[in-house]
Amino acid sequence: MSRQLRRGAKTIALFLAVTVVASCATLPRSGPNKREIFAGSVLREGDAFVVSVNDRVTTATAVTPALGFSQSFQNANPIGADTIRPGDTLGLIIYENVEDGLLTNTGASASLIDEVQVDSAGMIFIPYAGRIRAAGNTPEALRRVITRRLDEQTPDPQVLVRRLAGDGATVSIVGGAGAQGVYPIERPTRTLTAMIAAAGGISIEPDIALVSVSRGNRTETAYLRDLYRNPHLDIALRDGDRIFIEEDTRSFTVLGATGAQTRLEFQAEVISAIEALAQVGGLNATLANPTGVFVFRNEPEEIAEAVLGRDDLDGTQRLVYVLDLTQPTGMFNARDFIIRSGDTVYVTEAPIVAWNRSVAAIFGSLGTISSTSATLGIE
Repeated sequence: MSRQLRRGAKTIALFLAVTVVASCATLPRSGPNKREIFAGSVLREGDAFVVSVNDRVTTATAVTPALGFSQSFQNANPIGADTIRPGDTLGLIIYENVEDGLLTNTGASASLIDEVQVDSAGMIFIPYAGRIRAAGNTPEALRRVITRRLDEQTPDPQVLVRRLAGDGATVSIVGGAGAQGVYPIERPTRTLTAMIAAAGGISIEPDIALVSVSRGNRTETAYLRDLYRNPHLDIALRDGDRIFIEEDTRSFTVLGATGAQTRLEFQAEVISAIEALAQVGGLNATLANPTGVFVFRNEPEEIAEAVLGRDDLDGTQRLVYVLDLTQPTGMFNARDFIIRSGDTVYVTEAPIVAWNRSVAAIFGSLGTISSTSATLGIE
């Protein structure tokens, strides 16, 4: 009886060992291995193009965010702090060199036209001069226009124009500004960076700060740092501009045999593959396969054709970029390869890791059987 039990236990142990070996591929792991990813290539009837990263690929894929202000925003000249606007109230004094003038009373040499309202169309009405565009002019420019008009009616008129009241030009600043609010456009704050400074600067990380300017029904965006790197992007402001400051919301995901598996937001305007790995603590020294670092991406048609050297693709393509950090140029390629929003960076496990799991599973199973045998008194 004892001999039969021992023989049965050995048979069970052998069966379990074979079962474990057969199921090695389904042992717990962090994701697909290098061989399985390559099996999904278009060349092997898969649905993704698997491409090894080299200098040509890094150049073709080096696409950075196309942010900045258009020529219409850049070409706007700074407005003067004394520019007349709709809603302003003006005061005029008109002097005439005749005793019986057009506008003056008998015995008076000057006529006071007080509280002339600039209408919503930017126009004012002056007797004998007609309707005149005031909005957009300075008081001095308007004085010259009125003088020319009246000179046709009375000899050598002298005109004074004063701005009595009005809100003036303002902009609103919201979001990650030091102090949100509505600010007047004054002589020191006629440009975007000057106005942001007047609002207390920004309250978010400068490297990922985006500045959006809405003017009418148009909104354009630039990185804060680019406003200082490229002075032509420091645009002149206009009355009613709306400024919104926010953090960059781009993100990417890192999975596999790394120090951490997580979704990360961009910490700079441009991030390379090596920097992306550094943000999660690099490769896991006991698990990672440095020859199998992959970047999964949906690539636009024109970039995919440039990478693959083809001109017959249609629409967005699935591309899997392969980085081999053990190659002489591997680290340089990883340093130059630009990560884009929505990318998934995946590090495969080394083949020895799967083998170690299999061995541990086998010996763990055998150990369980031996323990069971000892409990049953089987030798």
